Amino acid sequence: MNNVVDFRNVSVRRGGKYILKNVDWTIEPGQNWVILGANGAGKTTLVNLLTGRVFPCYEPENPGEAKVLDYQLGKVDVTDLRTVVGIASSHENHLFDTYDTVLNIVVAALYGKTIRGREAYDQVDIERAKDLLKILAIDHLTDRIFASLSQGEAQRVLIARALVADPEILVLDEPTAGLDMGARELLLLALEEIAKDRHAPALVLVTHHVEEIPVGFTHAILLKEAQVQEAGPIAGVLTNEKVSATFDLPLEVELRNGRWSARAQH
Repeated sequence: MNNVVDFRNVSVRRGGKYILKNVDWTIEPGQNWVILGANGAGKTTLVNLLTGRVFPCYEPENPGEAKVLDYQLGKVDVTDLRTVVGIASSHENHLFDTYDTVLNIVVAALYGKTIRGREAYDQVDIERAKDLLKILAIDHLTDRIFASLSQGEAQRVLIARALVADPEILVLDEPTAGLDMGARELLLLALEEIAKDRHAPALVLVTHHVEEIPVGFTHAILLKEAQVQEAGPIAGVLTNEKVSATFDLPLEVELRNGRWSARAQH
């Protein structure tokens, strides 16, 4: 099976300035990645590459290659790419009709829409949406209005929506942003269950905090000033020395019972 993501010497420029520079990154089948870095490090740009929202700059004197599931970025119809790359982002709640039901918001993704219209849905599609809501422990919310949900419930709905079209990659863009501790832990437990499923898509998580990495993530990439500092198996990347260098602060990183934590060294 081919690689899920293959980036070789990939750069992105905006206004003549590099916002990603010379990125090498490979995601192989069976791997789940976390992207870590300070604000402005390039995390959002890297995610936008995966989802076809930005494209790399191809320079004749410095050629690179950017493939997502064998789609060549810059030469692919974005609509095709978005059928295989799902995204769940805490920053996109405003895109939905918040007075529609949870079920409608989820199934509308099958047509790439944010609002369910007059489209005809097979019963198998409805059942798949309901199954995902059950897996994420929110099946009791099926007929609830989206606007009535807590932020944690809304995040799990958006993950179900991102999964319903059966993508091959699922990008989780700061999924726990704004959640209280209880809601965060419930969401991380749900993501842990998804990561365990051998039929699940490759997971790519963007976060600022190692505490928000669910069990089941296998690899990590550290970004700093638009460049990759480290990338590889998570235990070899999330070390005191490497994480401290990425955030310009002496940090102590610890793994306990499958979960990570970090704090400033005294």
